[in-house]
Amino acid sequence: MDRFAALADPTRRSIVELLAEGALPAGEIGARFSASPPAISQHLKVLREAGLVTVEVRGQQRIYRLDPAGLDAFDAWLRRVRRFWGRHLDLLEQELAKPETGEGDTR
Repeated sequence: MDRFAALADPTRRSIVELLAEGALPAGEIGARFSASPPAISQHLKVLREAGLVTVEVRGQQRIYRLDPAGLDAFDAWLRRVRRFWGRHLDLLEQELAKPETGEGDTR
């Protein structure tokens, strides 16, 4: 699943924000939401498949943490978008700074 699509869901965004504070067992993540444990499990699966979280199995526990590689992909995308807008906004600024050539000037 696409990383952006995975974060389109508000519960998954909240889980990512929660994990930004540190790794947590699945049960503790689920305890912080009103959704059922199977629903939280499905959200965690989507985040894992999108490369946004990793899971470590410790006995019966599954410990989830953010995956830095998945977050790096967002950073790379943002850098590309910012470069695009930076260049285009600079060109717009140059156009706006040009002296007006009145189309209806009758001089």
